[in-house]
Amino acid sequence: MTRTTKLLAALAATTFLVAPAMAANVPDGVTLADDQSFTYRVLDEHSSVDPQIVEDVSGSEIVRDLFEGLLTQNADGELVGGVASDWSANEDNTEWTFTLRDNAMWSDETPVTAGDFVYAWQRLVNPELASPYAWFGELMSIENAGAIIAGEMDISELGVEAVDDHTLVVRLSDPLPYFAAMTTHASTFPSPSWVIEEHGDQWTRPENIVTNGAYILSEHVPQERSVRVKSDTYWDSENTVLETVTALVINDENQALTRFMAGELDRTEIPTGEYPRLAEEYPDTAISFPRLCTYYYNINLRENGPEALKDVKVRQALAYAVDRNVITDQILQGGQIPAYTFTPGSTANFEVPSVAFGEMSQAERDEMAVQLLEEAGYGSDNPLELSILYNTDEAHRELATVISQMWQQKLGVQTTLDNMEWNTFLDARGNGDFEIARAGWCGDYNEASTFLDLMDTNSGYNDSAYSNAEVDDLLAEAKTMSDPSANYTAIEEIIAEEMPVLPLYHYAGVYMLNPQIQEWPVNNVEQNWYSKDLYKVAE
Repeated sequence: MTRTTKLLAALAATTFLVAPAMAANVPDGVTLADDQSFTYRVLDEHSSVDPQIVEDVSGSEIVRDLFEGLLTQNADGELVGGVASDWSANEDNTEWTFTLRDNAMWSDETPVTAGDFVYAWQRLVNPELASPYAWFGELMSIENAGAIIAGEMDISELGVEAVDDHTLVVRLSDPLPYFAAMTTHASTFPSPSWVIEEHGDQWTRPENIVTNGAYILSEHVPQERSVRVKSDTYWDSENTVLETVTALVINDENQALTRFMAGELDRTEIPTGEYPRLAEEYPDTAISFPRLCTYYYNINLRENGPEALKDVKVRQALAYAVDRNVITDQILQGGQIPAYTFTPGSTANFEVPSVAFGEMSQAERDEMAVQLLEEAGYGSDNPLELSILYNTDEAHRELATVISQMWQQKLGVQTTLDNMEWNTFLDARGNGDFEIARAGWCGDYNEASTFLDLMDTNSGYNDSAYSNAEVDDLLAEAKTMSDPSANYTAIEEIIAEEMPVLPLYHYAGVYMLNPQIQEWPVNNVEQNWYSKDLYKVAE
């Protein structure tokens, strides 16, 4: 990534001319396939395609095709123009102005205006909607967002204004040098007020939906498939090559691989442990690259959570006893990286701190884990009993099984495994109906705060219900610093000491990808991919 917090702060008072949004850039001499379709596998049914409701990765992938925000990203993760053609910030980064292109249009041929963004952002923080991402509006430091979410102010007081149809002004309560990067997140995309008012919560059905992105939703069969087709009203449709994009829900990763090999899929995740073999047999098809994501376990620290897990020594023992190298090198084998911090090393301008337990050998961690659990009062005569909740998936089950075996063999912990379908799992985890729960977080933007803000007491995705006043203060202070790295290091050290979550590994993108599909953004660690940038070449 070329974007840095320091650079943005230094250039804050200037106007940024954004490069035009890059649709598919097909080199001269390339022969395109007659069939311009892309079919890929998803593990679960997506949570929504409503920009202000969607909360999962697979849903956000669809939303990025159906809707376009102020800014998007290119294949290297750099900001490029979406609906906005340029933007600027005042000297202290508390007011941002976006100029919208005059040829952006909704699929019903209504022009996209600044008012559509005002409506969407007010909708995001409106308590009546109860968006799972409402907290993101406050995280962006939009003026009055926190008070509106709390029900203390009207949505009309949100610090966002349509000066005219093509000028959007955003006022922030605190300086935020990386604010522009946050506008690539799905929750900030515009929404069509007239469609929502007419159809209510049914507005995203294929027969009702109106979109402003490169694609429109043509079909949705829950738990089976979602199909989007090229939109003729998108402002850059003439440079959009893929005609049809289909997401197929396939819960079993091995079945998905079989269907890929049969030519039914253009992309699927490689099953756990299969990457070395497949990379050797299919070097042009099997790929692995770093991703801005962390796989971890939440510890339920709520009042109604297990009493044992309120003891920091128990949490430390559980964290220490997990051999992360076994997980990454022997189980996953796809380029994943053992995690001892919550924030991945692939994060822009983030230097992974040396936390104490990460510097130990595994033998030292195991010895310390036994000692800590004994000090907490657990052993062979009083075994600790726990449950791990995970969403249905063979890889999640296998990892939970391995970790439970490590805890059993090293600590005598008796663990039960519970799995749930995705949306049921999200509800249970969000409501605190778990003891230990599987989680994964992929950065909403490329800056360490996208991970560490989950540790804030009031974060919407603080599923552990962790609360530490020092962490809250460090996070708040970091938002106004030109170089917040010292604060981020301090927070990681606190997390590694108190263990409200157990970081396990940092993701890699491990796929089987049809070599005919070109321009997959392997250099974008956020993996914000856009179907409009892809194309299929002839065999």
